[in-house]
Amino acid sequence: MRRRHVHRGMIAATVGGVLTLTTTTATQAAPPPLTDPVKAASIASQLGKERAAGVYYRDGRLVVAVTDQASAETVQSAGAVAEVVPHSTADLDSAKAKLDQLAGIPNTAWSIDQSGNRVDVQIYDGVSATDRSRIENAASGFGDAVDITERSGKIESTAYAMRGGLGILSDYTSGGITRTRACSAAFNVQDDDGNKYMITAGHCMANGAVTWRRRGGEVPLGRATDWAYGNDVNQSDYGVVKYTNPDVTPYGTIQYKDGSEGQISRSASAFEGEKVKRVGTMSQDLVGMVLSTNATVTYDEGTTLKNMTEASNCDVFGDSGGALFSGETALGITSGGSYADQPCGDSDSQADRSTWYEPLGLVLSWEDLKVY
Repeated sequence: MRRRHVHRGMIAATVGGVLTLTTTTATQAAPPPLTDPVKAASIASQLGKERAAGVYYRDGRLVVAVTDQASAETVQSAGAVAEVVPHSTADLDSAKAKLDQLAGIPNTAWSIDQSGNRVDVQIYDGVSATDRSRIENAASGFGDAVDITERSGKIESTAYAMRGGLGILSDYTSGGITRTRACSAAFNVQDDDGNKYMITAGHCMANGAVTWRRRGGEVPLGRATDWAYGNDVNQSDYGVVKYTNPDVTPYGTIQYKDGSEGQISRSASAFEGEKVKRVGTMSQDLVGMVLSTNATVTYDEGTTLKNMTEASNCDVFGDSGGALFSGETALGITSGGSYADQPCGDSDSQADRSTWYEPLGLVLSWEDLKVY
């Protein structure tokens, strides 16, 4: 808005020997439009977080949002457009900081919308009623400074995803012939520095099958850093693959056969009688029970494993390395089972069918890793 400032001055003139005082009016030119966003941000900074509320473009002009008329006049005198709004930068920062305490809820996002003078909260599909309530409670004290909207779909990285239960492949050489081994991922884990690893079965690494890729899309994943199958001091069956492809995002979830996911948030030892689920790349059995712990089993080819968990779930070839879990608790790594050449599903009717699992807790302890 152009403002006209009237400057009154005294001009002396001699008329007929008499000194006369004459008042004149001059028009001050309006300042040129401000086009430098850095300068606009500087103006907002000088006003402070209690009087300013952001800088943005509207209809090609820089706008500085402010909370009072005096600040608006300061902005206008610099050539920028001023907009008086109810919520200051301090107000919006406070609301976002409160919401940031809840950061980590999958399929949620929030940010400060400066042109809307509010914090926009987006809640996508898959957010539980409990988490929705937590977000609403956090926002409730800020009135219309926070706006919550619900959106369909999920928020996913555009990088390749890797989750427990998905198929993995590796090439190895046997008898001079290159072959491909197919197994399953169990859980994604990390070390104290945040480096990500995948846990699978150690017998999958036999004959040098140590460089792994995702079955879907043949996406490179990483290389095994440690593995054991019956020949270590613990007579165990596990493998650890370090992710080396920066385009792969390892999630702390399990993927079911229908594409849905289950969050894994902790690990624990299994106990007899516990209801458990198993997921692998070839099949899943979500209805099972732990039959025993600290089991010793010797497979058909002669390998003996100790400290194993036995469960009533079924499995088939290709499920090796997959996940055994209960709710959000990771329990074990699929090693083998009986009737592995028979169909497998949640309603499996083979009464004496059993599967054996490497306890995940032992592996995490040995390798100094943790679920996330």
